[in-house]
Amino acid sequence: MSLVELLPPEGFRQRGPLPTGTRLLMIRHGEAVANAMGLAGGPLGDGGLTDLGRRQAGALARRLTMTRELAAASALYTSTLPRAIETGAIVLPAINEDLVAVADDELCELGVGEADGLTWTQIAERYPLPDWDRDPSRVNLPGGESLLEFFQRCVDAINRLVARHPRELVVLVVHGGFIEQVMKLYQGLDGGVRLRPRIEHCSMTEIEFEGEWRRLLRYNDLSPIGDE
Repeated sequence: MSLVELLPPEGFRQRGPLPTGTRLLMIRHGEAVANAMGLAGGPLGDGGLTDLGRRQAGALARRLTMTRELAAASALYTSTLPRAIETGAIVLPAINEDLVAVADDELCELGVGEADGLTWTQIAERYPLPDWDRDPSRVNLPGGESLLEFFQRCVDAINRLVARHPRELVVLVVHGGFIEQVMKLYQGLDGGVRLRPRIEHCSMTEIEFEGEWRRLLRYNDLSPIGDE
């Protein structure tokens, strides 16, 4: 008897079958200097991982080495921001040493334009800030992005990767804002919706894509640092 035959009838089934579509496993980067210092973290303000961020990535790598739960991954992509690239370099050997990390601009966090590297207090003092609850089409900062532009960029990146990797497990080392936009895509929500989710550093969120069907397989799956 197959696993599908063991499931309840479709009409009142609560648990789905094993995944057969493309699985995108998104890892949020470890804590960055920008996070710890309250900076707008574009390429200039990013600062790379803090000591805590490296410990967070190390904890995830130890788990993945032990469980081999991502050993079937066929590809690993990171954003082009240092915090994502560094996190990817730490976890990649624990996933599959044969993989080569590919940096992709479309996987970056929300663009902050000319405010890159400023503190959030400085930004509030220098620029009129948007109210995205009223107008998600307004660009956040000079040279930055609107919420709708950010959402569409993330959707386009996901659609491209799903088409490139049919029925494969793909790891993305990305950002909290990126994961929020993909959660909106999964739920079929409008690009202007704001979820404000809690997404921990170095947590894993996994979504399956198969045609128009999307299924959440895990969310905010975190590996505690523990005592070292």
